[in-house]
Amino acid sequence: MNVTELWTKIVLWLTEHAPVTAAALRSPSPPPDLEGLEAEFGLRLPDDLREWWTCCGGTDPDVLADVLPPFYTPYGAAEALAAWQDHRKTWTTQWDRPACDYYAGSPGSSYHPAWIPIAGDGFADELVVDLRPGPLHGCVLEWEQESAQVLRPEWRGVAAMLAEVHRALSEGVPAGHSYPTVTEDGRIDWQIR
Repeated sequence: MNVTELWTKIVLWLTEHAPVTAAALRSPSPPPDLEGLEAEFGLRLPDDLREWWTCCGGTDPDVLADVLPPFYTPYGAAEALAAWQDHRKTWTTQWDRPACDYYAGSPGSSYHPAWIPIAGDGFADELVVDLRPGPLHGCVLEWEQESAQVLRPEWRGVAAMLAEVHRALSEGVPAGHSYPTVTEDGRIDWQIR
């Protein structure tokens, strides 16, 4: 399945089983200016991320919708850019150079400019796509604000992340270290095993 099909199936599953979470999701309107984003980031976005942002517009700004395990709400392209700009302001004033290896998927601290945020937990942790060079270019990392670090790739890319989420929702199996459940009030919740 491609990214658009996976995202559509995830949204349909949420609409049926977790309607409160589904109601928080937005379509990208107007469509994101992906070339403008790439110019701002100074990086070419992976095809799977580009495709996701053409069908996922994030959520209403004041609503958390933990669609991605273990507790992440997807960003639309504009939210991702704003988060990236905030990180750059914060971390470039603290360090001249990120304390990270050169290659994608390697551990690191501070905030690397080649990490593009794609989802947040409503506090400070985020899922980021790692656009450093190397075989894991495009992998998804979990940025932990409190410890100011990433440790290892969570998924090989956005498509792999969405495929695992779809499988977890439709089959009731874990995605990463979390199982999907639905609360009584109709929200998706990921239980850490």
